[in-house]
Amino acid sequence: MNNKFAAGIVGVLFAVGLGISGMTDPQNVLSFLDIFGTWNPALAFVMIGAISVHFILYRLIRKREKPVLSAEWHIPSNSKITKSLVIGSILFGIGWGLAGYCPGPGITSLATFGARPLTFVAGMILGMLVFKAVDQRSRLKGK
Repeated sequence: MNNKFAAGIVGVLFAVGLGISGMTDPQNVLSFLDIFGTWNPALAFVMIGAISVHFILYRLIRKREKPVLSAEWHIPSNSKITKSLVIGSILFGIGWGLAGYCPGPGITSLATFGARPLTFVAGMILGMLVFKAVDQRSRLKGK
């Protein structure tokens, strides 16, 4: 099995999990964030479930000498908290709170052919393109 096929299977599994858990419905996310209104704790249970599975399986999988589909482990080594990371995290949180979507559920929701997920994903792509252009421009000025 090649890496792209495995990644596709994992992506489909992730999308199915998002759908089953109800996280493709922005109202579930928005009601989770509405702690002073009609708070819905469902997202907390989804997060706790995901973190628990990761916590256990990560430790088991890392006991292997190497991954199944690669010659070596690719573990990020950079743990710096930078200005860009903080600003990006804040923008992500604001966007998530306003739209009720983050990238995974937004892309998964495209399967509904609804205008709202299409608008979200188009805006997300536009934002990535604008960031890329601004980042390249600032790097050129810095040289």
